[in-house]
Amino acid sequence: MGSSRLHQLSAHGVSVWVDSLSREMLATGHLERLIEEDAVVGVTSNPTIFEKALSTGRWYDEQLRATLERHDDPKEIFLELAVDDVQGACDLLKPVWERTGGVDGYVSLEVDPALAYDCDATLAEAMRLHDLGDRPNLYVKIPGTAPGIGAIEDCIAAGRRINVTLIFSLERHAEVAEAYIRGVERLLAAGGDPADVASVASFFVSRVDTEADRRLAEVGRPDLQGRLAIANAKLAYQHYLRAFAGERWDVLAAAGATPQRCLWASTSTKNPAYRDVLYVEELIGPDTVNTMPFETIESFQDHGVIAETLVEGVDEARALLADLADAGVDYDDVVAILEAEGVEKFADSFSSLLDGIQSKRAALVA
Repeated sequence: MGSSRLHQLSAHGVSVWVDSLSREMLATGHLERLIEEDAVVGVTSNPTIFEKALSTGRWYDEQLRATLERHDDPKEIFLELAVDDVQGACDLLKPVWERTGGVDGYVSLEVDPALAYDCDATLAEAMRLHDLGDRPNLYVKIPGTAPGIGAIEDCIAAGRRINVTLIFSLERHAEVAEAYIRGVERLLAAGGDPADVASVASFFVSRVDTEADRRLAEVGRPDLQGRLAIANAKLAYQHYLRAFAGERWDVLAAAGATPQRCLWASTSTKNPAYRDVLYVEELIGPDTVNTMPFETIESFQDHGVIAETLVEGVDEARALLADLADAGVDYDDVVAILEAEGVEKFADSFSSLLDGIQSKRAALVA
C-alpha cells in the first residue's frame, strides 16, 4: 500500500488526518487500518462526531454504566468517555509521533464550544483537558474567535499543544499565527523549551464556498462560484510562509520551535456539482495537514490527482477578492457569519450530546 494515492500525497508534504473518532473505530481496528493502509497520521474530532458515535450502537454502554456510579454531570460523563477514546487513539499514533519528531501523530480533544467567547474559561478548560488527556501527542482544540486568541497565546506560553479550530478569515488566521509566535517567545523567555510545543491552525474550506456561492447566485454571478474557498486557503498559506520566516522566527526556530502548520478542515465537498476531491486536489503543498472524513479518503484513494497546487494561482486568488467586492459580495461579512455559525453549530451539537447522554443514562438505568 506504500504506493497508494494518499502515500503519494504524503510524499508531497501533506499530512493526512481523519476527521472522525469513536469507540467502534478503536475496537474494530478501523483506525489501525487507516494508519497502516491509508497513510493517516492524525485524528480530529468534534462534538457532532461524538454525538453520532454515542447515539448509534452499544459501544459505550458498559463504560457508561460504570461512569454513572462516579458522575451525575453529563459533561463529566462525556469527558470520561471521550478521554478514553482520545487516549486509545493517541497510543495507536504514538509511533507516528515518535517517528516524525512530534510533527504528526496527534489526536484532538475539543474545549466546550459554549466557552468560545470567554477567554479565561477557555484557558482553564484547555489546561484541564491537557491534564485529563495526559498524552504528549494530544492537541486541545480552541476555537479561533477573538476572545480565544488570548487563551491560545497563554496555552502556548505554558507549553501546551493547541489545535486552533474554526478559522475562516485571513485576518483571523494572521492573529492566530501571531498568538502562537508570541506564546513561543514567552515560553522561551521563561526558560521553557519551544521544542515541547506544537500547533496547527485549522482553516475551514468548503463552508466558505457554500456561503459565498449562495450570495453570488443572488447577485447573478455564477462565474465566480466555487472559487473563494480555495483562493482563501491559498492566501492563508502565503501568510504562513511569511509569518514563519525572517529574523524574528529564525530566533525561535534556532531554539527548537516548529511552525504552526495550516490544517485544511471541512474538506468534503458540499456541492454535488463540484468534484468530490476538489478541496484535497487544489490544496496540495509542503508542511500542511488535510483532514478528511472516511468518504473523502476513499474517493481520493480511488481517483485523486496529485500535483503541488497550493502555490499556484495566488495572483488569481487575490484578484478574486476584488472581483467579489465588485460583485457586491462582502468577504468580511461572509467569514464573520461563518465563524459565528461554526461556533453555534458546535455548541448546539455539544448541548445535544449532553442531552443524549442523559437519555442514554435513563435507558440504561431503566
